Amino acid sequence: MKLGFLTACLPKLSLEEIADWAVAQGYEALEVAAWPDLGDRPFVATHLNVETFGTQDVARVKEIFTSRGLTLSSIAFYDNNLHPDLEERRKINQHVMRCIDAAALLGVESVGTFVGRDWNKTVAENLTMAEEVFKPLVAHATMQNVKIIIENCVMEGWHPDGYPGNLAYSPELWEWMFGLGLYLNYDPSHLIWMGIDPIEAIKPYIDRVIHAQAKDIEVFPEKRNFFGYPGKAVVRENPWDVGWWRYRVPGLGEVNWKKLIDVMYEGGFNGTLSVEHEDPIWGGTEENVKVGLEIAFTTLRPHIIK
Repeated sequence: MKLGFLTACLPKLSLEEIADWAVAQGYEALEVAAWPDLGDRPFVATHLNVETFGTQDVARVKEIFTSRGLTLSSIAFYDNNLHPDLEERRKINQHVMRCIDAAALLGVESVGTFVGRDWNKTVAENLTMAEEVFKPLVAHATMQNVKIIIENCVMEGWHPDGYPGNLAYSPELWEWMFGLGLYLNYDPSHLIWMGIDPIEAIKPYIDRVIHAQAKDIEVFPEKRNFFGYPGKAVVRENPWDVGWWRYRVPGLGEVNWKKLIDVMYEGGFNGTLSVEHEDPIWGGTEENVKVGLEIAFTTLRPHIIK
């Protein structure tokens, strides 16, 4: 198992700058952000421009990693592949294709994305639609010897009423998406606020976990008693502000990382555990983000065999 982080938390730094800092801190891998230019949208970055990526770029990117002894663990583009706007959906699906092509050129095992959801349709209608949307994506990935991994993030902010906006949030849905030829980029933080035990839930599925993300969560039960599970309903100016929980870096939340990592080792996981930094306390500035990544490293490193 290698310890890395998703580069999207440092959007203003170049990939070279991030790689230098990662090595200095002891990190072994980077999950590289490859979103298109989406302006000020939070938690996205373009550290790999797959729109124009070709053979001429391969040597440069490989040199960044090989010269520093780092692993490029996965290419990350997490967006709504079932977007209700058909033109927007087409662009997202096409960008996933470009990520797959870049991964193949670089010899990277996986590309991470979301299933997503058309929030105007029922879950059943979305599942039927997803079978058709992902068929060509999985076929293209298989031809290139690349696996598509889906993060189990709920993406409640995509739904106008705060309900799940990414249909991959439970083991029931994992089994469905495995049937489509998809794999799991496992993030335990999302399960806790959904009422699912993240350690027990993953045990039967570790063989389908190609990559994993390390993010923690802090829950405020007294606020949940007021808002209820779906979160704020009357005044919710920020669609991502549920009101009774927030993401934290590993070590500052409720995930039992010692036990979870032990269970993953026992199940045979030997991929990358990649810190996904979305902690509002240790965010906002480059300096804060780096402190958050240092806290995560200090928490996780003792449990991972070098």
